[in-house]
Amino acid sequence: MQVTIPNDLEALVQKRLASGAFSTTEEVLRRALEAQDEEESWTEEERHALDERIDRSRAQFDAGQFYGPGEARRKLAAMREAHLANLGR
Repeated sequence: MQVTIPNDLEALVQKRLASGAFSTTEEVLRRALEAQDEEESWTEEERHALDERIDRSRAQFDAGQFYGPGEARRKLAAMREAHLANLGR
């Protein structure tokens, strides 16, 4: 199969290739189609649950209930240490 890619989409493909995350145009297109397939396979229940989580997160942000980057890193590091301790490491 041969495909003609419009200039705007070709620029997106080139951007992905330049990032180093993909080696070939085929890899870029494969990942894009896989992502689309995954999204289209979501059930209505999964979409609704995601929408609810997003709404809760936005409400928390609007209420000022969020961590800055430094505090988030500290909390994640503490969670990692606790997890490793539970694993006996």
